[in-house]
Amino acid sequence: MEQIIRLHGLDNVVIAKDDIAQGTVIAQEAVTARDSIARGHKLATQAIAKGEAVYKYAQIIGFASGDIQPGEHVHSHNLHIKRFDRKYDFCNAVKPTHFVPENERATFRGFIRETGRVGTRNYIGILSTVNCSATVVNQIAAAFARPDDLAAFENIDGVVAFAHGTGCGIQAGGEGHQNLHRVMAGFARHPNFAGILIVGLGCEVNQVAGFMSDMQLAPHDMLHTMTIQETGGVRNTVAEGIERIKSMLPEANKARREAVSASHLTLALQCGGSDGYSGITANPALGAAADLLVRHGGTAILSETPEIYGAEHLLIARAQNKDVAKKLIERLAWWEDYTARNGGEMDNNPAPGNKAGGLTTILEKALGAAAKAGTTNLMAVYRYAEPVTEKGFVFMDSPGYDPASVTGQVASGANIVCFTTGRGSVFGFKPAPSIKLATNTALYRKMPDDMDINCGSIVDGETTIEQMGQEIFAHILTVASGQPAKSEATGMGGNEFVPWQIGATM
Repeated sequence: MEQIIRLHGLDNVVIAKDDIAQGTVIAQEAVTARDSIARGHKLATQAIAKGEAVYKYAQIIGFASGDIQPGEHVHSHNLHIKRFDRKYDFCNAVKPTHFVPENERATFRGFIRETGRVGTRNYIGILSTVNCSATVVNQIAAAFARPDDLAAFENIDGVVAFAHGTGCGIQAGGEGHQNLHRVMAGFARHPNFAGILIVGLGCEVNQVAGFMSDMQLAPHDMLHTMTIQETGGVRNTVAEGIERIKSMLPEANKARREAVSASHLTLALQCGGSDGYSGITANPALGAAADLLVRHGGTAILSETPEIYGAEHLLIARAQNKDVAKKLIERLAWWEDYTARNGGEMDNNPAPGNKAGGLTTILEKALGAAAKAGTTNLMAVYRYAEPVTEKGFVFMDSPGYDPASVTGQVASGANIVCFTTGRGSVFGFKPAPSIKLATNTALYRKMPDDMDINCGSIVDGETTIEQMGQEIFAHILTVASGQPAKSEATGMGGNEFVPWQIGATM
């Protein structure tokens, strides 16, 4: 049985397929393990002198901080990153996308809205403009939390509150305020909502009236606004809010699922709690599923800008034109400045759990994370929570912090999420169902109530990346049609709404 995984002939490290004891002979590489190597971690296959590059995926993942001997464990103690020249081959990997004819495209059963957009779920949402109205929106939603509360409305998936920790003490019109406006507008217009109630305090920076005007929204029968101060305090606002929701329930319940093309799906690509297998199994398999979705006319959104740092040249080569490529470079430059002025650096990532799973540098993590993007052309680059209007594979700027990133993706229009994990991240995100993909079989068996699909079968030799991509794509269609994802079945998704805060809190 093979003990290691070699990803490319140019690599000078391989990955332990399972735990390797010190002294084990690795026959495929003609080396003996000088250290104990945990599964998912790296082992040197040749001598690497201090300062020389370490290669994985045929790409630089760092530089030896000391002389490394064949068979030695390669990790944080002897590998670091430094600046090096990167060549950007603008658009040289662009290729035609072989779209499936419209009459042959896959379908799912979704909710067609008056705007023509299609939802995968049918919720009523309650948005707070500011943390001061967070308790109120939660209390309004709590009035509909028991199963019996909506028993007469079988076509409604729930009433959900979206509270957050910002909305005041911020610069009016600043980047953080703009982010919050785009997030709220994206949720107000999201096809997974039949109705929306927006609740403010009344004196905050993020004023209800200003938000509605700036985002060109107007109240109507299924979009209500209130402020606590104008309504007469907490008790009156909660009571009035409950009545407003009750008034929307009959109309929301009229929604029915209909067969529609997969081109109406917008998929958020996410990874969290990554390990050494992420870039080998679940991420490339999700990339294969994203390719299928794009071929069927749909959209896939890659995000987490700090986590593609070091792999951006691969995306730049796939940009449909130089303007798209330059937008990605601009966002990365913004992040370099942003981290520097806050006393950080781009290699603050990976997290401790990532490192325990075998990932050492942000360059290594990024190369695995970028695999979620598949192989089709990069069609557009968007700012955080900006509406995605381009079909195909696109990029939306966001932090690597999963709740903040997914909040932006859903606000941009994602109506379903696929989330890969090797360490066992538990995550859901109402109103968009979140499908969890395990990178290894041990995790899948340990957390069966949380993981939807086991991508560890790839490294187990039971399936290929392409076959797993087909399985993921089929499951996306099933969940989009109403089957609960594991995260929905465990009640996850009501507390992960985290708009990205930028700027000083004053």
